[in-house]
Amino acid sequence: MGYLRNHLATVVCGAFAAALTVAWAVMAPAYPILEFVFIMAVPITWFLVLMCWLAQKSADYAHSLGARAEKKSLSEAAPAPGAAPAYLLSEAKEELTGELERLEGAVKLKDAEIGRLRGEIASLQTLVQIESLKSELANLKVLASRRG
Repeated sequence: MGYLRNHLATVVCGAFAAALTVAWAVMAPAYPILEFVFIMAVPITWFLVLMCWLAQKSADYAHSLGARAEKKSLSEAAPAPGAAPAYLLSEAKEELTGELERLEGAVKLKDAEIGRLRGEIASLQTLVQIESLKSELANLKVLASRRG
């Protein structure tokens, strides 16, 4: 909880609106030229107070709903945006593993690089990772064709 249960903006705007209202009551009879300024400023500041209050009530309500909702376990949770479907992941893993096996003999890669690529293939989760590995394997193919 913040200051004043997160209604600090409402309180500050309310104090300013109240000060303007009092200033209008005191100064308007003495300075008629300021009448137009006060006619514009006072309702606008009170409207701002109302909007601040409604926005905070809305935020409080939205957060209270989130606190009451049941939390799903990681296995039941919806996939993250950009996550690939399971069938696409398995197909991509098989395809990329096969390409890595074919390239392993053609390009004399270090065992650490091959192990790293195998680890990345095993932990595929998103379409971006699949495309990244495909481009990396395409670069290896180009390297193999240049050397071979």
